[in-house]
Amino acid sequence: MAKLLLKLQRYFRRKPVRFFSFIILYLTAGSLAFLHSSFTGGSTETSKEPIAIETINGALDTQNLGLIGRVFKETPKPSRRYGPPWLKPASKNLPERGRAGSWSRALKGRSTRDQEESRAKYIGCYTDNTQQRALRGASFFDYKKMTVFRCQDNCAERGYMYAGLEFGAECYCGHRIQAPNASESDCNMDCKGEKNNICGGANRLTIFRLELSQESARRYGSAIFKGCFRKPDNVSFALPVSALIPNMTVDKCVDFCTEKEYSLAVLAGQTCHCGFPTLRFPLHEREDEQLCSQRCSGEEFESCGNENYFVVYQTQVQDNRCMDRRFLPSHSKQLIALASFPGAGNTWARHLIELATGYYTGSYYFDGSLYNKGFKGERDHWRSGRTICIKTHESGRKEIESYDSGILMIRNPYKALMAEFNRKYGGHIGFASQAHWKGKEWPEFVKNYAPWWVSHTLDWLKHGKNVKVIHFEDLKHHLFSQMKKIVSYLGLEVSEDRLLCVEGQKDGNFKRSGLRKLEYDPYTPEMRRMIDGFIKKVDEALKMKNQTGVPEDYVPR
Repeated sequence: MAKLLLKLQRYFRRKPVRFFSFIILYLTAGSLAFLHSSFTGGSTETSKEPIAIETINGALDTQNLGLIGRVFKETPKPSRRYGPPWLKPASKNLPERGRAGSWSRALKGRSTRDQEESRAKYIGCYTDNTQQRALRGASFFDYKKMTVFRCQDNCAERGYMYAGLEFGAECYCGHRIQAPNASESDCNMDCKGEKNNICGGANRLTIFRLELSQESARRYGSAIFKGCFRKPDNVSFALPVSALIPNMTVDKCVDFCTEKEYSLAVLAGQTCHCGFPTLRFPLHEREDEQLCSQRCSGEEFESCGNENYFVVYQTQVQDNRCMDRRFLPSHSKQLIALASFPGAGNTWARHLIELATGYYTGSYYFDGSLYNKGFKGERDHWRSGRTICIKTHESGRKEIESYDSGILMIRNPYKALMAEFNRKYGGHIGFASQAHWKGKEWPEFVKNYAPWWVSHTLDWLKHGKNVKVIHFEDLKHHLFSQMKKIVSYLGLEVSEDRLLCVEGQKDGNFKRSGLRKLEYDPYTPEMRRMIDGFIKKVDEALKMKNQTGVPEDYVPR
């Protein structure tokens, strides 16, 4: 350091003119920048141009003024747009309205710009309970990174009118608030992802009203087409709410049933029925869509069914008959494993079991990302006895014999290996990069993990006590019947209405998108010969246990 300073000193002694010239130029540039900012700032403040407000027949447009009162005024920065695309852009020419003081409590500690970005009006603190939710639409949890804006974004993206946050980490959406107000002091828990903002409290919701853009796909978000179904025997019992709608359209029926808080919108010509899936109308036997091909009177290209064959859509209203979950009321003395090779759908099966039984599942491990997404049994010790079954990927004899019984999930090894490779390098719902697939990682992975797939299954069939085999593919294609078997195996009474609710919520938070499928087959002929041999061994072992063997699509037959 001393040598560097000595060199600089000698340089400026030899070049004094350059040194002083540099200082003068620096001071001059700073002065010019200061003068420029002063002039531009002054011109903005002293502008006398009147603000234009649109009028209709000489009167003020009160509709637009009302809109201003419901949303925040955007900071005029044309070079950058804040917030997600569903938010309405505020006009730069409209005057800013006063904001209610109640904003400050829900958004304490946020900067002005952050508050303006949220574009949602704070409604208040409301009571909530697990049996009758205040907001009965979609819900999701994140016990590590939940924020007010993230909850609002997710609800608005699905077309909901309200977003509510509870217990610092839970987000609920809905079109109506079906609960009384609570004291503002009851909403006292910081958001898990932003410590300076309030995210409700224990059985208390911090609720916001959202402002959706006109570009939203539909008024209440996109409905899911379920198919054409035969008219149920007793329509009034199967679908308790109905209305005659002139100039019927799919949107009109979906909007009507969404407002009535039903998950099914059923079109029968000019009549719109609403309800939930029940044993009277389970949606298990789809008919040929040509039987429902009668066009809607209000739109040319959509089918509205007829008096004998109904067109069914699933609305954005969440069926809450299977959403309550809790720990076992008394500690179980029986340890039931939910065993699988990694990538065989264990997390998905846990989601289904929790919805079908109403009880949390546990884990031999601890995965913080799963806990943060709502698997609250993840933190319990696997021997606690408070969970209905325990996830495990272990396959040693000692570990297997630790359980009194077990459900063994088996999946096509070609699919399971790819799923686990994606999880290993991309997370639970992410994807491995092309560099990983085409590099040395993939061949090494198959070499090590494919033998584990066969040894895991064979070990559980050999050492497991009272093992119930479930194939991932059967669960995917016959969810209702397979879940009935699982619930009965767990020693619980089967609620078929609850299972019908599970069918409507089957994907959960850990469904990997199918948009990024590989454009080539990653398996070499050598890999396929090895894996096909392993499949044959498992097939033979299953048949020796009087099982049906592996599904037909495991290898080409």
